[in-house]
Amino acid sequence: MFRLGADQVPTHWYNILADLPVEVPAPRPAPRPAPPGNGREGPLRPQLPLSMYRPSVGTTRFIAIPEPVRAEYQRWRPTPLYRASRLEKALDTPAHLYFKYEGTSPSGSHKINTALAQAYYYGRSGVREMVTGTGAGQWGTALSMACHPYGMACTVFMVRSSHRQKPYRGTLMRLNGAEVIESPSDRTEVGRAALRADPGSPGSLGIANAEAIEYANAREGARFSIGSGENHVLMHQTVIGEEALLQMEAAGEFPDVVIAAMGAGSNFAGLAFPFYRAASSGSTGTRFLAVEPDACPKMTRGSYLMDHTDYSGVTPMVKMYTLGHTFMAYHIHAGGLRYHGAAPIVSAMYHHGLVEATSYGQTKVFESGAAFARAEGIVPAPESAHAVAAAIDEALRAREERSSRVVLFGLSGHGLLDLGAYESHLSGETVDVVPTDEEIQASLAPLIEAP
Repeated sequence: MFRLGADQVPTHWYNILADLPVEVPAPRPAPRPAPPGNGREGPLRPQLPLSMYRPSVGTTRFIAIPEPVRAEYQRWRPTPLYRASRLEKALDTPAHLYFKYEGTSPSGSHKINTALAQAYYYGRSGVREMVTGTGAGQWGTALSMACHPYGMACTVFMVRSSHRQKPYRGTLMRLNGAEVIESPSDRTEVGRAALRADPGSPGSLGIANAEAIEYANAREGARFSIGSGENHVLMHQTVIGEEALLQMEAAGEFPDVVIAAMGAGSNFAGLAFPFYRAASSGSTGTRFLAVEPDACPKMTRGSYLMDHTDYSGVTPMVKMYTLGHTFMAYHIHAGGLRYHGAAPIVSAMYHHGLVEATSYGQTKVFESGAAFARAEGIVPAPESAHAVAAAIDEALRAREERSSRVVLFGLSGHGLLDLGAYESHLSGETVDVVPTDEEIQASLAPLIEAP
């Protein structure tokens, strides 16, 4: 294990826009106004505090972490980096496997890194209620914990399938004072429309976010907050990689490949971006691998198009790898990876060959998560188990090729609230579902045909 002292918690976030050799296309305004709801109609009002937004779209390389936020980080950061030596032995591989473990945070995942930062900036701007959508619930949990110290209310629209698969996520949010609403709901026009179209809809993160946007837009003192994909979120998460750089240096190694699960991108970016900077300044040849589910393959099977980040189509359009904002992914247990698009920065990097992507089915993911748990004694969240699966494959290739390599992967959270998913796996009930080419093309058609 490679630990750092509390005084080594990063003092700055890293802004990769300062070092990217490729352009990230600018957003376009939404072509239509926000839907009517709860007495407020017309354009969507600004949701982000400018003090948080401006640094994330500039080219200043390092952004100072406000001292109150860093003080909160120091409650549990730096998080540990481990060498998975028992997994190496079980796989009989010459590869060196390391993982950065974010499951030691109060919320059990990496999401609280940006939740605390956002609560600080929103609170200073006078916001009294933060509203969000959440998939598997890690983000909703983190935001509810972050709002509480600032005296802000927190309202969370949680994807229906995950709300029912993981009921204790909702319990944890309510324990921290949040109101949790199953999405699609009858609380918004977006939700009511989704239920009219499909009363049994499992929901999607796109719908949950669209409901949260409409709900926040109708309430004084409320603003919408998002936990992944946006530039500022990716930047906040770089505390992970900045710590890992120091820890790998202490281990005397530098990774040949950096791996992380890919939902909208905050987990991947948080670990990979600082190593991208370090690798670019030398000749390491380090690879960066984003891992997504077969059920929601936005990078590996989607298209690089202008699209909305929400289901209702009221958010600005951004250039990203997407399956279409109305795409409905199968309700896999890794609910945090069911988002239809990839972060614009990560998408641009993938489009220009700076990062790689792969995908896995649920069966392989849970087999890998179980193997990791037996070897290392930590149960990975289903999202994190995607990174484990890719790391195991890298280790097996090293064995076959009889060549060593250093593999660093992100274990973004623990799976102690996901044991129901592992029980399904152990009982042989895990189902692999892959969207057809026809389903993906139907979802993308409106975007491809748009002027």
